[in-house]
Amino acid sequence: MLTTEYEFTLPRGYIDKAGAIHKKGKMRLATAADEILLLKDPRVQQNASYLTILVLARVIIKLGTIEPVSATIIENLFTADLAFLQEMYQKINEAAAPQMRVVCPKCAHEFNTPLNFTQTG
Repeated sequence: MLTTEYEFTLPRGYIDKAGAIHKKGKMRLATAADEILLLKDPRVQQNASYLTILVLARVIIKLGTIEPVSATIIENLFTADLAFLQEMYQKINEAAAPQMRVVCPKCAHEFNTPLNFTQTG
C-alpha cells in the first residue's frame, strides 16, 4: 500500500498571532501539478525561490490546528523549520527503487525485493 501522507514535528514550530505554537503537522506526496501550475504564479516569476514556499503551502495539509496552510504561514516559519520541511519534501517525494512482493517457496515468508531493470538493445 502506498503511503501518501506523512506526519511531522517541526524543530521549533510556527507561532500564530495568539502566541500558540504549532509543531505537529501532516504533509502529502506532491503531484506534478503542485510544481508545474505554480510556475505561472507571478511571485515565482519574480523570484524563483518562492516556488518552495508555494509548493510547501500546497502539500502541507495541516499544521497544528491550522487547515489549510497558507503561503503566509510558510513565510513566517523559522528557518530551521523551513529547512526541515524542505528536506522532508525531498525525502518523501524522491523516486524509490521499484519493489516486488515475493514469497519464499520453502518457508512461505513474504518480503519485498528491489526490481533490477537491465537496459537492452
